[in-house]
Amino acid sequence: MSNINTGQVVSVHYVGTFDDGTEFDSSRNRGEPLTFQVGTGQVIPGFDNAVANMSVGDTQDIRLEPSEAYGEVNEEAFQDVPRTMFPEDFEFRIDEIVQGQQQSGQPFRARIVSVGDETVNLDFNHPMAGKALNFNLELVSVAD
Repeated sequence: MSNINTGQVVSVHYVGTFDDGTEFDSSRNRGEPLTFQVGTGQVIPGFDNAVANMSVGDTQDIRLEPSEAYGEVNEEAFQDVPRTMFPEDFEFRIDEIVQGQQQSGQPFRARIVSVGDETVNLDFNHPMAGKALNFNLELVSVAD
């Protein structure tokens, strides 16, 4: 039975894979566990919920649907922007990630979907939106 409460700080080793077995992230490869405060939105919901039900030393494999991870792909996050928003010598590459700042100064990242004569279609969804994620988890420590 778990004794982890909202607000406690946990350290977790994890290996994240897609359904085809491709590894997308691993704390083990970095040699340092992920440390976060449970129940405060610092990690994706399904990851948070799984860890909250573990005890130190436990390991488990979980599969998260997109709704428990980075969400479904939002069609409204695909937007056409004028080509003039890019430098004149910019080399457009489909699927390349671009970074910039909104007029408010807020930074953004987007993926180039298509390039037309006047506009560029950008996808502002999180790169992992719409994807199921698998994790092998090991709870290393819990602190207040």
